[in-house]
Parts: sequence; C-alpha cells; structure tokens
Amino acid sequence: MNRQITDREYLYIVQDILEHQEFQRLSSITHHGNNRYDHSVRVSFWSYRVSKLFRLDYDRVARAALLHDFFFEENEGTDKKTRTTVLVKHPQYALENACRYFELSDMEKDIIATHMFPVNLRVPKYLESWIVDLVDDIVAVYEKTYILRKQLSTSVSFMFIILLNYLR
Repeated sequence: MNRQITDREYLYIVQDILEHQEFQRLSSITHHGNNRYDHSVRVSFWSYRVSKLFRLDYDRVARAALLHDFFFEENEGTDKKTRTTVLVKHPQYALENACRYFELSDMEKDIIATHMFPVNLRVPKYLESWIVDLVDDIVAVYEKTYILRKQLSTSVSFMFIILLNYLR
C-alpha cells in the first residue's frame, strides 16, 4: 500500500511508524478482507489529505490515523460476542499500544480513542478526530464492498463461462 503513495511530505510525517517493527505486524492481520496495515495506511493518507485541504493539523492526523487500529487481536472469523467486544474496545487497545511505542499529543490520543464514535460513545473533541472517524467509515465501506464486488465479478464470470459452454 505505501508503495503506491508518492506524497513525500506524507511519507516523511509517518515514516517512523511505517518502519516500526510492531506496526508492521499489522500486515499479517486480516481486516475488512484485506489487512490491518493497508487499512490503516488508507485511513491515514485520506485523513491527511482532507485535513490538509481544510488547513487543519494534518501532521497529527496522519500519525494518529495510522495508529487508529494499532492492535493485534483478531476480529475476522471469530464468534459474534468476540467481534462485538473487539469492535467496542479496540480503540483503547490501539491507544495503549500507540502510547507504548510512540509519543502522542492530546489530539492524537483523542483521534485514536474516538475513531469509533458512536459505537464506543466517546465523543471526539477535535475536528481532526471527526475527520478520521468519518474517513475510517468510508474506507471500511469501500474495502468491504471491494471484496464483495470482486467476489461477484468472479461469480458472474464463472456463470458466463458455463453459459457459453452450454450454448456451444
């Protein structure tokens, strides 16, 4: 994912996180049919772009958005109770991990802790936090529908091949 991003300023802001050994572990965790590392980079990059457009604190947004899902619990393929627990509690898990490995401002902490509003009922304090919350939702929907579209396309192609063979 980060190979596709050519915005040098963005990469400079988040490079230490992207290269951090613990953060790179996210690339092996399934998330929205992809992996948590790529999801986090997507949310971070688009939150950064929106924040920069509105002349907000895009440095903090880029870093905090990158860390918004910095937790290692598996969620995909688990039972409903576990999925619900992780859904509600993962902002706290991510915040604890982020604080363990990186120095965070109050705004960055708020962005991470509130990115699941209204699910976790912590109301964002900053406009930057709201942006990450909304971008995360949009990216998650995009990722989920991308997987569904891909599966549908494969199914339609398979049915088309069967139909062609039948018509011969």
